[in-house]
Amino acid sequence: MSLVLSKILIANRGEIAVRVIRACQELGIATVAVYSDLDRDALHVRLADEAYALGGQTAAESYLNTDKILEVIERSGADGVHPGYGFFSENTDFARAITERGVTFIGPPPEAIEVMGDKVSSRIAAEKAGVSGVPGTTEFLSSGDEVVAFGEAHGWPVAIKAAYGGGGRGMRVVHAAADAHEALASAQSEALKGFGRDECYVERYLTRPRHVEMQIIADQHGNCVWVGERDCSVQRRHQKLIEESPAPNFPDETRQAMGEAAVRVSQACGYTNAGTVEFLFQDGEFYFLEMNTRLQVEHPVTEMVTGIDLVREQIRVASGEALSFTQADVERRGWAIEVRINAENPAGGAFLPAPGRIDKLVAAQGFGTRWDGGYEGGDEVSQYYDNLVGKLIVWGSDRPTAIGRLKRAIREFVIDGIDTTLPAQLAILDHADFVAGEHSTNWLESGAVDLTGITGRLSAADPEAAPADDGTEPESKVRRDVDVEVNGKRFAVSMWVPESQLAAAPASGGGTAKAKPRRKGGASSGAGGAGTGVIVAPMQGTMFKVNVAVGDAVEAGQVVAVLEAMKMENNVSTDVSGTVAEVKVEPGQSVGSGDVLVIITPTPAEA
Repeated sequence: MSLVLSKILIANRGEIAVRVIRACQELGIATVAVYSDLDRDALHVRLADEAYALGGQTAAESYLNTDKILEVIERSGADGVHPGYGFFSENTDFARAITERGVTFIGPPPEAIEVMGDKVSSRIAAEKAGVSGVPGTTEFLSSGDEVVAFGEAHGWPVAIKAAYGGGGRGMRVVHAAADAHEALASAQSEALKGFGRDECYVERYLTRPRHVEMQIIADQHGNCVWVGERDCSVQRRHQKLIEESPAPNFPDETRQAMGEAAVRVSQACGYTNAGTVEFLFQDGEFYFLEMNTRLQVEHPVTEMVTGIDLVREQIRVASGEALSFTQADVERRGWAIEVRINAENPAGGAFLPAPGRIDKLVAAQGFGTRWDGGYEGGDEVSQYYDNLVGKLIVWGSDRPTAIGRLKRAIREFVIDGIDTTLPAQLAILDHADFVAGEHSTNWLESGAVDLTGITGRLSAADPEAAPADDGTEPESKVRRDVDVEVNGKRFAVSMWVPESQLAAAPASGGGTAKAKPRRKGGASSGAGGAGTGVIVAPMQGTMFKVNVAVGDAVEAGQVVAVLEAMKMENNVSTDVSGTVAEVKVEPGQSVGSGDVLVIITPTPAEA
């Protein structure tokens, strides 16, 4: 196959960058990776043909820095850009900036992103295409009063959603009028950090819906095909944990109608490339939810049951090629299920972010087993980015076979050094409701699955007692700018040198003595335990908000601070009633797991 594109820059990181790089390599296309300071040694950087530094640590400083990425496109000579998902994948301005430079954006045209990337205008477009959504507003919210008015008119609960977001970020379920203002402020804040825009809207919140989405792909020659549906109903914090295709207990006539609806919605906005039209399904009816104008995290389950490489097809379509198949060619065989392995501690159903160093990672293998990962042993999962480590996907001839194969694969999977969602996912796969296909989007958070005794480790060993490999931590590196000559040509380069080599290097010439690696130390922690009033950080992160001051009276369970980690806000509550004696942190401050945030003097009855 002869493709127009010769070099593709992947404007992303983690497992999706790795996925795209591998597809390009199979097509003989050169790849360009970009990376932040924290991702200097990341897997996607190691795999790409070329890699360029963006600088900075946070996403805003690096992967969301348009000027830096455009500069790298120019320097590298890339003639195509794949945005992956998240970051700039649904950003109209970024797509337009790419295309205006004559560079191919491997995604839909900016105009389609503009219509469908905004969840309000997408609802309007869907209605014009004859596809109805859940009742909701078609204008952005300007105050919590509008949330209250909508709730009073349509009934509680309601859902506030980020208009330019996805993945459950910037979404808050509001159960009563009293919570509306705070919920809107929180949703707007999270949306701004995750997507660069804080516009939100509100819609009716269905009580027991299933999340069923339809994969489509369209070329530039007028062909648009629905490839199949995925059930993504196992969620926590409105973010997916387990996805499967086909959807269980899903009538074929509904599948056909949903597929045709997805095509109508796509064609209504002049869509090309891969996209996903999401629906809520309840009581035999489906409602348009939104359209994600990009590849989805869960695309592998569709690939497994259809045999269609969606990333390869994306590149073909972006290059001006026609789809390699028609609607009649699409055949779905067997069943595929995916678990997202996130760096989280699921204990008690909290699913708290758990960044850290992966000491060892050995992916499961075997018939019908696939691993799409962004990390290897020795890599660091940073608090500054999404906590997705990778995806474990299996295929089986039917659903029971796929469930059994996935449980086997999870038990075989080895990941040491961090907590993950795998133990909780194993419990979910064993639950009778899931086996029967009778779960919904709020099923897990309703407490249906008892996660009381669940930890973030598959091994029964005490995670705190497990040393990392030889009990050492990786040594810090220091930047040194030097001039070098290659074939007589002068280059200014930056080198990242271990501190021990700098400290031990002799004044002139000679060898370099090696210092011993530092022993790994535990995180600082408060002296108190449950019910002491010593409130500690449950994870590494950055203080977003401190809600109390010295002298304030607080009640047990009251939120005293909000900690931001892995693009999510996490409430930190007091374990006692009493008076605030000390506040040891302030907004913007970085903290480690176990660091003391607030000290509360318990009331005499609780002392």
